[in-house]
Amino acid sequence: MSVEFVLDPDLTDDLRGRIVALWVEVTNAGGAVGFVAPVTAGEVRPVAEAAFAGVTEGVDRLIVGLDGAEVVALLFVVDNRFALKDHWRVLKRVMVTPKAQGKGYGVALMREAKALGREMGLAALQVTVRGGAGIEGFYTRLGYREVGRLPGALRVGPGDDRDETYMWLDLRP
Repeated sequence: MSVEFVLDPDLTDDLRGRIVALWVEVTNAGGAVGFVAPVTAGEVRPVAEAAFAGVTEGVDRLIVGLDGAEVVALLFVVDNRFALKDHWRVLKRVMVTPKAQGKGYGVALMREAKALGREMGLAALQVTVRGGAGIEGFYTRLGYREVGRLPGALRVGPGDDRDETYMWLDLRP
């Protein structure tokens, strides 16, 4: 497998469907991308459409990783929609297909986001991480640092509350 990253691709109905399919696949494999498994395309689609709207309006950005026609990775670079926070963005729905885990796609995707942030003249990028999945180490290795934690803020099931951790990457020279 090899991956090519595309910034702000044309969000055709076909591409939207392939993105929703990846989102479902990642969630059902245990990924923390806004849902708890099991999830269906019908549940993901409204959330995805709201994310797509930000991209088509030109407010947010989308980086999609393609292996041929297959969507294998993606993330949204989301504007804070608040003037005092215009100098940084939030990375949302960071995902890589489970069948490509461990092949460096996640690192490559995050490098693309960092390059875009610098190109946009941003001071920083922020990503929110669901506790209990061991993901913090991945972001730490990429230069992110924990800047906040809300204990038990995410209820993923009865009796299963997880921390919401805020990770920050300073892009200033």
